[in-house]
Amino acid sequence: MPDATTWETVMVFAIALVIAIVATFVISAIASIIVRAVARRRDWAGILIRRARWPFRTVLLVGGTWIAIALAFPDAGWRPPVDHAFLIGMIAAGAWLVAQLFLFLADLGVSRYRMDVADNRVARRVHTQFQIVRRLVVVVIVILAVGAILLTFPGVRAVGASVLASAGIASIVAGLAAQSVLANMFAGIQIAFSEAIRVDDVVVVEGEWGRIREITLTYVVVVTWDERTVVLPCTYFTTKPFQNWTKYGSALIGSVELDVDWRISTDAMREELDRILEGEELFDGRTKVLQVTEATGGLVRVRVLVSAADSAALWDLRCLVREDLVEWIREQDAGALPQQRVLVGAEPADRTEAIERAVQRGATDAAAEPDRPVGEAPESRPATGSMPRAGLFSGTADGEQRASEFTQAIPVQRADEGDAGADGADEDRGAERPAEPDERAR
Repeated sequence: MPDATTWETVMVFAIALVIAIVATFVISAIASIIVRAVARRRDWAGILIRRARWPFRTVLLVGGTWIAIALAFPDAGWRPPVDHAFLIGMIAAGAWLVAQLFLFLADLGVSRYRMDVADNRVARRVHTQFQIVRRLVVVVIVILAVGAILLTFPGVRAVGASVLASAGIASIVAGLAAQSVLANMFAGIQIAFSEAIRVDDVVVVEGEWGRIREITLTYVVVVTWDERTVVLPCTYFTTKPFQNWTKYGSALIGSVELDVDWRISTDAMREELDRILEGEELFDGRTKVLQVTEATGGLVRVRVLVSAADSAALWDLRCLVREDLVEWIREQDAGALPQQRVLVGAEPADRTEAIERAVQRGATDAAAEPDRPVGEAPESRPATGSMPRAGLFSGTADGEQRASEFTQAIPVQRADEGDAGADGADEDRGAERPAEPDERAR
């Protein structure tokens, strides 16, 4: 059984340990009260307490426990390795506390720049730079702490001179081995201070639209519009082109395109656009344009340009304009709905007459030509009272043949013309029937 001295030693250690634990929480509480009293309900007091509470308690607890062991077991033979372990723990806890204090200063610095305002370009730049600086400082603190821990071992101190002597060669080998890692680290630092991208920037990368959520020393996190996360190395933003929609501001211009019939009234459509945008909160009032950009293929392409304060508002505004214009065309101007026109039963001679009649009426719209099949190029328009000028797809027989080859148009005959054509075909076949044996013989 253990003697009385052993029990007394254990009791002293237990009492000292309890005192150390109680003192840790008491001192931590007193420090929090002092900080709050000095700050007088300022925001930085809460930030400091949240950052430094547990590192500070860890330092006090490790130090109190070390003191308790030293008081309870002053001459124990196992003290040297235990003291070494507590020394390592104190170095690690101290590094944690120093890192948290620096992070508190960084948080205090960026708290002055709000991200939830309309014009937050400066705030995004400051947040991006502080993110990189914070990570750099934390990495340096960790490296120094690891170096201090290694120096507590006698064997490491003995080889320190030789390690320093071969530092040049080691750095070259390490640089070659970690080339990609170092490239990403330098790219991250370059991104932070060149302002190519910033936190909360709207970018388009790899065909994905999203916002910059986080920038680290080695990678960048982009959250897409559908809440997917895209992680890209920092070197991507220094070696490949990408779109940054908020580099110099968040305002953007977007387009809405509609394919409609030639009978559309663009003036009425402009009036409807004015009505849609009047009083609309999504519209910032900078750009409002309606233009006809194409008139080919039997349809007219109308492009509407509108502007908004940011990309999210612009997307909603474009959808709103598109929906309202489609609704207006369907209800108020049904004749402008896209249509396809097919010519039924027109022969080349009839086509020439139809063209002359269209010219006499002063038709200027391709849709006004009832004799042109869908997909066929417009006829060469003659002057009034004259025969049409020969062209590639004119009303001549050769022109019709070329038109059928290029457009693959299939003429459809009327019933009465079909009967007449059938009789004529029978007569032609009857006239040619005596020559069939000779043809087969050849």
